[in-house]
Amino acid sequence: METQDHASEGDPLKRGEDGAEAGAAPSTTELKKKSCKEALGFAKLTHWRTAVFFLSLFLCLTIVFAFSFIIPCPVRPQYLITWNRTFYEAATYDFLAIEDANSDKVMDVLFVFKDAVGSQNQSCADAGLPSPCVFLSAVDGTDGKTLWELPLHPDFRWAQCGLKKESGRPWDCLLSHSDQLTAVDKITGGVIWQQPQPTGLHSSLPVHSVPDLDGDKVSDMALVASDNTQTQLVLLSGKTGDQIGSTVVVDSTDTANHLLHRTSDGSYYVLLQKDTGLYGLALGKIAAKAGMEDGLKTDKHWERNASSTSGLVPIYESDVISHVIRIQEMQDTSNLLVVTENEVAVIDGKMLVLWRFNTSSVLSKPSFGYFNKDEVLDVVVEEGIGNNTKRIVILDGKSGGVLWEVNLLASPNSPRPASVHTTNLFSVFMFWGMVPSESNSSVSSSSDRRSYMLLPLYSKVLLESSNVMDHIITFKATLMERGRHAAYFLLTGPEKEGAEGTVVLSKRKLKQDIPESKVLRLGTGGTSQTNEEIKEAFNRLRFQD
Repeated sequence: METQDHASEGDPLKRGEDGAEAGAAPSTTELKKKSCKEALGFAKLTHWRTAVFFLSLFLCLTIVFAFSFIIPCPVRPQYLITWNRTFYEAATYDFLAIEDANSDKVMDVLFVFKDAVGSQNQSCADAGLPSPCVFLSAVDGTDGKTLWELPLHPDFRWAQCGLKKESGRPWDCLLSHSDQLTAVDKITGGVIWQQPQPTGLHSSLPVHSVPDLDGDKVSDMALVASDNTQTQLVLLSGKTGDQIGSTVVVDSTDTANHLLHRTSDGSYYVLLQKDTGLYGLALGKIAAKAGMEDGLKTDKHWERNASSTSGLVPIYESDVISHVIRIQEMQDTSNLLVVTENEVAVIDGKMLVLWRFNTSSVLSKPSFGYFNKDEVLDVVVEEGIGNNTKRIVILDGKSGGVLWEVNLLASPNSPRPASVHTTNLFSVFMFWGMVPSESNSSVSSSSDRRSYMLLPLYSKVLLESSNVMDHIITFKATLMERGRHAAYFLLTGPEKEGAEGTVVLSKRKLKQDIPESKVLRLGTGGTSQTNEEIKEAFNRLRFQD
């Protein structure tokens, strides 16, 4: 039989897609057509790829150019390690607020002084005020330059800042001066509102921020005043300063001090320090007496012991109460620290005494810091022990036990202790006095006053510094910027508050004192590290809020 060399019609699988015989070689014309098509498609694809590449390169260069030359990079504040502002023939007061007054995320300083002319050459006469008048001044924390000054009618009574936080109020500071109340914006120094003091009522610090009672979506204010016969409370609109409701007599006797407290279940109480102890009165009851429909609740644990006649809740009974501090200001808790003539006690949200510490006398308002790593704030107490000597005691915030102590000469005009927190869960503690062994006499003067720094990691070591000899009006240690640059501020002036003399506001970086400080080793069994290694450990510290 004859062999078939080509595919038959009955065997289509052996034919090509275009009907050509399978295995047949393409012609020269077909090869040229196919290669031209492929070359043309590849060329088009190459052009597109090149265009995309150059377009991407152009966009990248445009972005780099914009960020480099058009959009300015954020500039970190250039701090001066130390600065001083001096006011001659001026007067000042015990008020120093640390706030960000120019929105650069760096803390600034607000203080009050009395003079005929401000530091920006604005006179009291220019403002239509008697001379000398009162100036509220905001000073840049980085370099000490004046941001703004506000002249006000004399005389100065009190001031409180930091009142804008989570309140809806368009202002931050409230000042009581002459017979007026003035609300001030800390950014511009402008007056938001100014109202006369409530008739016959000269309130005392602190002013209290209360929930919105008049329905304008702005938190309101409560002013408490006491004379020799009774204690009164006035509610003011946080938006306009107008009185809302009527004046309420909260107690028929005189009270030494007052405080607004929020209990563990969110109820608000005004705390009154009386000669028989500490008592609370529900803010809701006060608002009802003032004619306000507030809807504020009361704490069931507190109201169990409330008086059926006065409504007062006995919290802590004692003859003399010198200080009451809300620990929730420092930590998320409703506990109260109560200081009496001979003890320090912590009370929880259900009015149970968590711990007590007996003392002979407490010389100043206690402060707080972290000495151990249990994340509970510990308490720093200055205790007078006689013979012109004081004991600095750090008490465990959980149990009240003594964690650390040292005896110092009670140098006159020594500020209360302070602390700044670090990133390793400890605090750097700062206090004032004089180590007894450093003096030949038990009587010290302001020239003998020293400042000391304590780091819990080296509890047997103190860094001693002596750099301030003037009379200190007030002192604060703080962080200048979130997470960095710890510093302290001193306001010095004449010994009598409000007296005329030389007033100096100064800022000093905390670490600046370290190189010149003297390393004091307490007792025996301390660290074996050298003085230089200890100072280097202080220098390596990083701070946080």
